[in-house]
Amino acid sequence: MSSAPPSSQVMVRTEGSVGRLTLDRPKAINALDLGMIRDLAAALDRWEHDADVQIVLLDGAGDRGLCAGGDVRGLYDLIVDGRADQTGEFFRAEYALNARIAEYPKPVVVFADGITMGGGIGLAGHAAVRVVTERSKLAMPETRIGFTPDVGGTWLLAHAPGRLGEYLALTGATMDAADAIATGFADHMVPSDRLDDLRDALVTRADPQTPTELVLLFDETPEPSRLIAQRAWIDDAFAADSVAEIIARLDARSEPEAHAAAQTLRELSPTGLAVTLAAVRAARDLPNLRAALEQEYGLVMWFATSRPDLVEGIRAQLVDKDRNPAWQPASVDDLPDGLGAEALAATPSTPLWS
Repeated sequence: MSSAPPSSQVMVRTEGSVGRLTLDRPKAINALDLGMIRDLAAALDRWEHDADVQIVLLDGAGDRGLCAGGDVRGLYDLIVDGRADQTGEFFRAEYALNARIAEYPKPVVVFADGITMGGGIGLAGHAAVRVVTERSKLAMPETRIGFTPDVGGTWLLAHAPGRLGEYLALTGATMDAADAIATGFADHMVPSDRLDDLRDALVTRADPQTPTELVLLFDETPEPSRLIAQRAWIDDAFAADSVAEIIARLDARSEPEAHAAAQTLRELSPTGLAVTLAAVRAARDLPNLRAALEQEYGLVMWFATSRPDLVEGIRAQLVDKDRNPAWQPASVDDLPDGLGAEALAATPSTPLWS
């Protein structure tokens, strides 16, 4: 085994023909900061033309999860300090990494074991081989802080069956392994107690050769997806033209889960919901992941530089932790017409792709 110079929060090393990347910030459930993103990108750059590295394996340290997301508190500090424009540096680096993983010429295998949310989806959701376990909890929960899904999340959500993408995007609901596979966020379910064996197989492989074939030796069929079982009410309600109409349709349903979803939406940022609904639907017409990332970049900079709900949502959830955000506007009934279109038309001062 050989190692690169140590990083404080990403372990980079090679084992046989496998380049191994382990997020190493377990106390924060491996939440990403800019340094970690740069370390991951540098390793991929180094291994791309290294003939000795044939597979890249990404996982997370600790037993809580692969990655809980990006460093949202750091984003909050930049905005409240009047440095909102500097947030673009983080997002540009993160989105370039998301695209790099999707386009990497060698197979990238990711173990999305445990919590994999937000920025964690950006790492895991675009890999060639995406493994979940019985402990996996996947979500794009950005609306819960007055924000919108990014890191290519709208691309994945837009291609989920039926209206599950709108449901997951707006409510921030958590998926288990079966849900993640059914919605296109993951490929295989491997029991968590077999992950070490799978790692060893990737390093020592002889036959079969490909990572997918190896994973299939450990793959188990999950229980049926609860989300797929609930598609009748989800597809009906989340096909509506606006957030207000979605809530009305949920209220009219008989299913308790529909009423719970309506209550969730009433508690979230109306601005975040309206923009997220528009973003997922617009992503369905985009040609590829890079186009979705470009659209998301415009949206996140719009939130960071011109809207109060992102700061307020982070304050309520992570700073003061009073769980009582004061959204502006407070009700979906007070949303201005065309807000989603306005956000989608926003042009950031610095382009995403250099």
